[in-house]
Amino acid sequence: MNYQHLKQLIEEHKVIHLCGIGGVSMRALARLLQQMGATVQGSDRDHSPAVAMLRRQDITVYIGHSAQQLGNAALVIRTAAVPDTNPEIEEARRRGLPVLERAQAWGLLMQGYNHALCVAGTHGKTSTTSMLTEVLLCAHMDPTVMVGGELPMIGGSLRIGAKDLFVAEACEYRNSFLSFLPTIAILLNIERDHLDFFSSTDDIIHSFHRFACLVPEKEGLVVANGEDPHVEKAVAGVNRRIIRFGLEKGWDVYPQNVESNLGYYSFDIICFGEFYCRATLQVPGEHNMKNALAAAAACHALGVPGKAFAAGLGGYTGVGRRFERKGTFQGAVIYDDYAHHPDEIIATLKTAKSMGYDRVICVFQPHTYSRTQSLFDEFAQALSYADIAVLTEIYAARETNVNHISSKSLVDRIPGAVFAPTLPEAAEFIRRQARPGDLIFTMGAGDIYKLYDLLASNHV
Repeated sequence: MNYQHLKQLIEEHKVIHLCGIGGVSMRALARLLQQMGATVQGSDRDHSPAVAMLRRQDITVYIGHSAQQLGNAALVIRTAAVPDTNPEIEEARRRGLPVLERAQAWGLLMQGYNHALCVAGTHGKTSTTSMLTEVLLCAHMDPTVMVGGELPMIGGSLRIGAKDLFVAEACEYRNSFLSFLPTIAILLNIERDHLDFFSSTDDIIHSFHRFACLVPEKEGLVVANGEDPHVEKAVAGVNRRIIRFGLEKGWDVYPQNVESNLGYYSFDIICFGEFYCRATLQVPGEHNMKNALAAAAACHALGVPGKAFAAGLGGYTGVGRRFERKGTFQGAVIYDDYAHHPDEIIATLKTAKSMGYDRVICVFQPHTYSRTQSLFDEFAQALSYADIAVLTEIYAARETNVNHISSKSLVDRIPGAVFAPTLPEAAEFIRRQARPGDLIFTMGAGDIYKLYDLLASNHV
């Protein structure tokens, strides 16, 4: 299928069926297709608030999967997690209907925009995409945005704007981002991850290299983290304009006159040797300063004035599940974070330790058996940054525990760590421990975020 075929289906109000419609990116895709004129329906494994929201927007959502649910669909779009053996996919193949993966659909839709700014990296994608959104709105550029989290300023994960600029996260898992068509590609960092798909670090680097090469040769742009050796390998031989950012003086974009107030940074941004703006972050952490530098490099290239960049960045207060303050419990302050890779955990815990609390307690839920096993030593080191690490059992997500790995093995490697297999057990431990002066993190990509509500409701 090409862009013109998809555009025709949309303009003729044909039925497009989304298999796995409840995911963040899929429900954003559903809303965009509906707004463009398609008749949208879908299916998902379970009931959820996302399903309820889609139904309120007149999108039919079936719970469970069956061939009959396709109805008179003209196109089926699925998530990468939906296998070929899914009955809806089998039925679509039997009928000869086109079947696209989610990333392929997004890539086709990007062709309808003059510019596509795609943010890639092992971590920091959601935060950087959200920063860019705030800045571009402040600069009155009216972007269409797809972000992998809940951004308060746009009321969710999707903003439908004009046809000039599309801003999107670009995920490397299963090479999804290779279906995108960026005119500006941001490479934040590259770390060893998703080893259930990639064979090695070099395989991941090669994937990012292919992503950078998707940028048009003449008018395209690659924004690269000059201080990340894996990113440098990825952009080697990429015959495109490259802007490098970093914390040290000498990069194309770097900070100067840096000040920190309990982990919140203010700094001058220097672009190509000239003052761009004075930036003050409303989210903590040195990693967010680097994210801001990446955003500044792209915005400078797009012609965003420095004053607009500073104003937009100053209005960015975070996105759901990224260093998100949830509330207090027994005098302790509770934050929630999506961090599920060792480097993300280190960055988050280092930031937390700089904020002046007496103790940092991290309640971590490992995400997937394969990641826990392949990065076992790195997880043990990262979680040691907490004063007390509490680990629940591994969140399986899409996997089965073929190697019989458990969080208990990680606990045995971390001094003073506690094993609380279930959320109620973790909540009971926090109820016994929490006191004024504590910063308590719930951390992970599964359902660990439910712990705060469990505490708040006192159902422990």
